Amino acid sequence: MEKYKKILTVIDPSTEDQKALKRSIELARHSGGIITAFLTIYDFSYEMTTMLSGDEREAMRKSVINDRQQWLDEKIAELAHDEITINSSIIWHNRPFEQIIKKVIVEDYDIVIKGTHQHDKLKSVIFTPTDWHILRKCPCPVLLVKEHSWPENGNILTALNVGSDDDEHKALNQKLTNETIHLASLIKANTHLVNSYPGTPVNIAIEIPEFNACEYNDTMFKHHLVAMKNHAESYLISSENTHVKEGLPEDVIQSTADKIDAELVVLGTIGRTGISAALIGNTAEHVIDRLNCDVLAIKPEGYISPLA
Repeated sequence: MEKYKKILTVIDPSTEDQKALKRSIELARHSGGIITAFLTIYDFSYEMTTMLSGDEREAMRKSVINDRQQWLDEKIAELAHDEITINSSIIWHNRPFEQIIKKVIVEDYDIVIKGTHQHDKLKSVIFTPTDWHILRKCPCPVLLVKEHSWPENGNILTALNVGSDDDEHKALNQKLTNETIHLASLIKANTHLVNSYPGTPVNIAIEIPEFNACEYNDTMFKHHLVAMKNHAESYLISSENTHVKEGLPEDVIQSTADKIDAELVVLGTIGRTGISAALIGNTAEHVIDRLNCDVLAIKPEGYISPLA
Protein backbone atom coordinates (compact mmCIF):
# COMPACT_ATOMS: atom_id res chain seq x y z
CA MET A 1 0.00 0.00 0.00
CA GLU A 2 1.29 3.46 -0.88
CA LYS A 3 1.96 5.49 2.25
CA TYR A 4 1.39 9.16 2.99
CA LYS A 5 -1.68 9.53 0.77
CA LYS A 6 -3.65 11.37 3.46
CA ILE A 7 -1.58 14.07 5.12
CA LEU A 8 -2.90 16.06 8.09
CA THR A 9 -0.95 19.31 8.42
CA VAL A 10 -1.24 21.23 11.67
CA ILE A 11 -1.35 24.96 10.98
CA ASP A 12 0.30 27.28 13.49
CA PRO A 13 -1.82 30.42 13.96
CA SER A 14 1.00 32.23 15.77
CA THR A 15 3.40 32.44 12.81
CA GLU A 16 3.38 33.53 9.19
CA ASP A 17 5.95 30.91 8.15
CA GLN A 18 4.03 27.65 7.82
CA LYS A 19 6.98 25.24 7.59
CA ALA A 20 4.76 22.21 8.26
CA LEU A 21 2.66 23.12 5.21
CA LYS A 22 5.81 23.58 3.10
CA ARG A 23 7.11 20.17 4.19
CA SER A 24 3.69 18.60 3.53
CA ILE A 25 3.71 19.92 -0.03
CA GLU A 26 7.23 18.55 -0.48
CA LEU A 27 6.15 15.11 0.75
CA ALA A 28 2.92 15.17 -1.28
CA ARG A 29 4.91 15.86 -4.48
CA HIS A 30 6.70 12.55 -3.91
CA SER A 31 3.78 10.49 -2.59
CA GLY A 32 0.90 11.93 -4.61
CA GLY A 33 -0.88 12.61 -1.34
CA ILE A 34 -3.73 14.96 -0.48
CA ILE A 35 -3.18 17.54 2.26
CA THR A 36 -5.64 18.76 4.85
CA ALA A 37 -4.51 22.05 6.40
CA PHE A 38 -5.97 21.77 9.90
CA LEU A 39 -6.34 24.68 12.29
CA THR A 40 -7.87 24.65 15.75
CA ILE A 41 -8.70 28.05 17.16
CA TYR A 42 -10.19 29.38 20.36
CA ASP A 43 -10.57 32.96 21.52
CA PHE A 44 -10.55 33.05 25.32
CA SER A 45 -12.36 36.38 25.26
CA TYR A 46 -15.32 34.23 24.18
CA GLU A 47 -15.49 33.06 27.81
CA MET A 48 -16.12 36.65 28.89
CA THR A 49 -19.20 37.12 26.71
CA THR A 50 -21.74 35.35 28.88
CA MET A 51 -23.77 38.56 29.07
CA LEU A 52 -24.39 38.30 25.31
CA SER A 53 -27.25 36.31 23.85
CA GLY A 54 -26.63 32.89 22.33
CA ASP A 55 -27.04 34.31 18.83
CA GLU A 56 -24.54 37.09 19.52
CA ARG A 57 -21.98 34.64 20.89
CA GLU A 58 -22.43 32.41 17.85
CA ALA A 59 -22.04 35.41 15.52
CA MET A 60 -18.81 36.33 17.30
CA ARG A 61 -17.48 32.78 17.01
CA LYS A 62 -18.33 32.62 13.28
CA SER A 63 -16.64 35.98 12.73
CA VAL A 64 -13.39 34.69 14.27
CA ILE A 65 -13.55 31.47 12.23
CA ASN A 66 -14.23 33.38 8.98
CA ASP A 67 -11.30 35.69 9.68
CA ARG A 68 -8.98 32.73 10.25
CA GLN A 69 -10.32 30.95 7.15
CA GLN A 70 -9.45 33.96 5.03
CA TRP A 71 -5.97 34.07 6.57
CA LEU A 72 -5.45 30.33 5.99
CA ASP A 73 -6.61 30.59 2.37
CA GLU A 74 -4.01 33.32 1.85
CA LYS A 75 -1.24 31.19 3.43
CA ILE A 76 -2.11 28.27 1.12
CA ALA A 77 -2.27 30.53 -1.95
CA GLU A 78 1.20 31.91 -1.20
CA LEU A 79 2.81 28.48 -1.62
CA ALA A 80 3.34 26.80 -4.98
CA HIS A 81 1.31 23.60 -4.86
CA ASP A 82 0.32 22.98 -8.48
CA GLU A 83 -1.37 19.61 -8.98
CA ILE A 84 -1.45 19.02 -5.21
CA THR A 85 -4.84 19.12 -3.51
CA ILE A 86 -4.91 21.11 -0.27
CA ASN A 87 -8.17 21.13 1.66
CA SER A 88 -8.63 23.19 4.79
CA SER A 89 -10.46 22.53 8.03
CA ILE A 90 -10.93 24.92 10.96
CA ILE A 91 -12.33 23.79 14.29
CA TRP A 92 -13.22 25.86 17.35
CA HIS A 93 -11.74 24.08 20.36
CA ASN A 94 -9.46 24.94 23.27
CA ARG A 95 -7.52 21.65 23.33
CA PRO A 96 -5.87 21.36 19.90
CA PHE A 97 -4.22 17.97 20.43
CA GLU A 98 -7.57 16.29 21.12
CA GLN A 99 -9.04 17.53 17.84
CA ILE A 100 -5.91 16.61 15.87
CA ILE A 101 -5.87 13.05 17.19
CA LYS A 102 -9.65 12.70 16.88
CA LYS A 103 -9.45 13.73 13.22
CA VAL A 104 -6.67 11.19 12.61
CA ILE A 105 -8.74 8.40 14.18
CA VAL A 106 -12.05 9.28 12.51
CA GLU A 107 -10.68 10.03 9.03
CA ASP A 108 -7.75 7.58 9.04
CA TYR A 109 -4.83 9.86 8.15
CA ASP A 110 -1.45 8.36 7.23
CA ILE A 111 0.73 11.02 8.85
CA VAL A 112 0.51 14.20 10.94
CA ILE A 113 2.97 16.99 10.10
CA LYS A 114 3.53 19.80 12.58
CA GLY A 115 6.06 22.62 12.82
CA THR A 116 8.14 23.33 15.91
CA HIS A 117 8.95 26.69 17.50
CA GLN A 118 12.46 28.14 17.41
CA HIS A 119 13.60 30.05 20.49
CA ASP A 120 15.61 32.91 18.98
CA LYS A 121 17.71 33.73 22.04
CA LEU A 122 18.56 30.16 23.03
CA LYS A 123 18.86 28.95 19.41
CA SER A 124 16.95 25.85 20.37
CA VAL A 125 13.54 24.39 19.61
CA ILE A 126 10.68 24.79 22.07
CA PHE A 127 8.11 22.03 22.24
CA THR A 128 4.60 22.89 23.30
CA PRO A 129 2.35 20.66 25.41
CA THR A 130 0.42 20.03 22.17
CA ASP A 131 3.57 18.55 20.58
CA TRP A 132 4.10 16.11 23.44
CA HIS A 133 0.44 15.09 23.58
CA ILE A 134 0.46 14.33 19.85
CA LEU A 135 3.72 12.38 20.11
CA ARG A 136 2.41 10.25 22.94
CA LYS A 137 -1.18 9.70 21.81
CA CYS A 138 -1.41 9.94 18.01
CA PRO A 139 -1.76 6.47 16.44
CA CYS A 140 -0.22 7.41 13.06
CA PRO A 141 3.35 8.63 12.38
CA VAL A 142 4.04 12.21 13.51
CA LEU A 143 6.55 14.36 11.62
CA LEU A 144 7.88 17.32 13.63
CA VAL A 145 9.40 19.85 11.26
CA LYS A 146 12.41 21.97 12.11
CA GLU A 147 14.58 24.18 9.87
CA HIS A 148 16.73 21.51 8.15
CA SER A 149 16.12 21.12 4.41
CA TRP A 150 15.52 17.81 2.64
CA PRO A 151 18.24 17.72 -0.04
CA GLU A 152 18.26 14.97 -2.62
CA ASN A 153 20.71 12.21 -1.68
CA GLY A 154 20.51 13.34 1.95
CA ASN A 155 20.50 11.03 4.95
CA ILE A 156 17.73 9.58 7.10
CA LEU A 157 18.83 8.15 10.46
CA THR A 158 16.73 5.53 12.20
CA ALA A 159 17.26 4.77 15.89
CA LEU A 160 16.90 1.08 16.73
CA ASN A 161 17.25 -1.17 19.76
CA VAL A 162 18.85 -4.21 18.11
CA GLY A 163 20.44 -5.57 21.28
CA SER A 164 17.12 -6.58 22.79
CA ASP A 165 15.55 -10.03 22.43
CA ASP A 166 12.18 -8.59 23.37
CA ASP A 167 9.59 -9.36 20.66
CA GLU A 168 8.05 -5.90 20.98
CA HIS A 169 11.38 -4.21 20.31
CA LYS A 170 12.11 -6.52 17.37
CA ALA A 171 8.72 -5.78 15.80
CA LEU A 172 9.25 -2.05 16.29
CA ASN A 173 12.75 -2.26 14.75
CA GLN A 174 11.24 -3.92 11.68
CA LYS A 175 8.49 -1.33 11.38
CA LEU A 176 10.92 1.58 11.76
CA THR A 177 13.28 0.16 9.14
CA ASN A 178 10.49 -0.56 6.65
CA GLU A 179 9.08 2.95 7.13
CA THR A 180 12.52 4.51 6.65
CA ILE A 181 13.32 2.55 3.50
CA HIS A 182 9.99 3.51 1.98
CA LEU A 183 10.42 7.20 2.83
CA ALA A 184 14.03 7.19 1.63
CA SER A 185 12.93 5.79 -1.72
CA LEU A 186 10.26 8.51 -2.00
CA ILE A 187 12.50 11.49 -1.28
CA LYS A 188 15.70 10.00 -2.78
CA ALA A 189 17.62 9.77 0.50
CA ASN A 190 20.07 7.29 2.06
CA THR A 191 19.07 5.04 4.97
CA HIS A 192 21.28 4.96 8.06
CA LEU A 193 20.72 2.91 11.22
CA VAL A 194 22.01 3.77 14.70
CA ASN A 195 22.08 1.76 17.91
CA SER A 196 23.51 2.66 21.31
CA TYR A 197 24.57 0.29 24.07
CA PRO A 198 25.33 0.94 27.75
CA GLY A 199 28.87 1.06 29.08
CA THR A 200 30.14 -0.74 32.16
CA PRO A 201 27.95 -0.10 35.20
CA VAL A 202 30.19 1.95 37.53
CA ASN A 203 28.88 0.33 40.71
CA ILE A 204 29.78 -3.17 39.46
CA ALA A 205 33.29 -2.08 38.47
CA ILE A 206 33.83 -0.65 41.98
CA GLU A 207 32.18 -3.38 44.05
CA ILE A 208 33.65 -6.38 42.24
CA PRO A 209 37.44 -5.97 41.90
CA GLU A 210 37.84 -8.99 39.61
CA PHE A 211 35.23 -7.61 37.18
CA ASN A 212 36.90 -6.92 33.82
CA ALA A 213 35.34 -3.70 32.50
CA CYS A 214 37.23 -3.80 29.19
CA GLU A 215 36.11 -7.34 28.49
CA TYR A 216 32.52 -6.47 29.40
CA ASN A 217 32.51 -3.45 27.06
CA ASP A 218 34.04 -5.49 24.26
CA THR A 219 31.42 -8.23 24.68
CA MET A 220 28.58 -5.68 24.68
CA PHE A 221 29.93 -3.96 21.59
CA LYS A 222 30.29 -7.23 19.66
CA HIS A 223 26.78 -8.35 20.67
CA HIS A 224 25.19 -5.15 19.38
CA LEU A 225 27.43 -5.04 16.31
CA VAL A 226 26.43 -8.57 15.25
CA ALA A 227 22.75 -7.84 15.92
CA MET A 228 22.96 -4.64 13.84
CA LYS A 229 24.84 -6.43 11.03
CA ASN A 230 22.18 -9.15 10.84
CA HIS A 231 19.34 -6.63 10.89
CA ALA A 232 20.93 -4.39 8.25
CA GLU A 233 21.78 -7.30 5.93
CA SER A 234 18.18 -8.50 6.01
CA TYR A 235 17.21 -5.12 4.50
CA LEU A 236 20.22 -4.90 2.14
CA ILE A 237 21.58 -1.87 4.02
CA SER A 238 25.34 -1.35 3.71
CA SER A 239 27.43 -1.77 6.86
CA GLU A 240 28.89 1.68 6.09
CA ASN A 241 25.44 3.09 6.91
CA THR A 242 25.19 1.42 10.32
CA HIS A 243 26.38 3.03 13.54
CA VAL A 244 26.87 1.20 16.85
CA LYS A 245 28.22 3.27 19.73
CA GLU A 246 28.52 3.14 23.50
CA GLY A 247 26.58 5.76 25.40
CA LEU A 248 23.15 7.08 26.27
CA PRO A 249 20.71 6.83 23.35
CA GLU A 250 20.09 10.58 23.31
CA ASP A 251 23.83 11.31 23.08
CA VAL A 252 24.55 8.67 20.44
CA ILE A 253 21.58 9.57 18.25
CA GLN A 254 22.37 13.28 18.37
CA SER A 255 26.09 12.88 17.65
CA THR A 256 25.42 10.46 14.78
CA ALA A 257 22.76 12.75 13.29
CA ASP A 258 25.20 15.66 13.43
CA LYS A 259 28.02 13.57 11.95
CA ILE A 260 26.05 12.48 8.86
CA ASP A 261 24.05 15.75 8.69
CA ALA A 262 20.77 13.84 8.85
CA GLU A 263 17.76 15.59 7.36
CA LEU A 264 15.43 13.36 9.35
CA VAL A 265 15.65 11.09 12.40
CA VAL A 266 13.12 8.26 12.76
CA LEU A 267 12.28 7.14 16.29
CA GLY A 268 10.04 4.51 17.78
CA THR A 269 7.63 5.80 20.41
CA ILE A 270 5.55 3.63 22.67
CA GLY A 271 3.06 5.88 24.40
CA ARG A 272 2.94 4.06 27.70
CA THR A 273 4.20 4.87 31.16
CA GLY A 274 6.42 2.88 33.46
CA ILE A 275 9.14 0.34 32.72
CA SER A 276 7.44 -0.93 29.54
CA ALA A 277 7.77 2.45 27.81
CA ALA A 278 10.37 1.70 25.13
CA LEU A 279 11.44 5.17 24.11
CA ILE A 280 8.89 7.87 24.72
CA GLY A 281 9.44 9.35 28.15
CA ASN A 282 12.85 7.69 28.47
CA THR A 283 14.72 8.54 25.33
CA ALA A 284 12.62 10.03 22.56
CA GLU A 285 11.69 13.14 24.49
CA HIS A 286 15.32 13.72 25.44
CA VAL A 287 16.45 13.15 21.85
CA ILE A 288 13.82 15.12 20.00
CA ASP A 289 14.53 18.53 21.44
CA ARG A 290 18.29 18.14 20.90
CA LEU A 291 18.14 17.45 17.17
CA ASN A 292 18.37 20.19 14.55
CA CYS A 293 16.57 18.15 11.91
CA ASP A 294 13.05 16.82 11.39
CA VAL A 295 11.87 13.95 13.58
CA LEU A 296 9.46 11.19 12.53
CA ALA A 297 7.92 9.43 15.53
CA ILE A 298 6.29 6.05 14.89
CA LYS A 299 4.12 3.87 17.12
CA PRO A 300 4.33 0.06 17.18
CA GLU A 301 1.78 -2.14 15.43
CA GLY A 302 -1.41 -2.51 17.41
CA TYR A 303 -1.01 0.75 19.28
CA ILE A 304 -4.37 2.14 20.42
CA SER A 305 -4.63 5.81 21.30
CA PRO A 306 -6.13 6.60 24.71
CA LEU A 307 -8.40 9.03 22.82
CA ALA A 308 -9.73 6.29 20.54
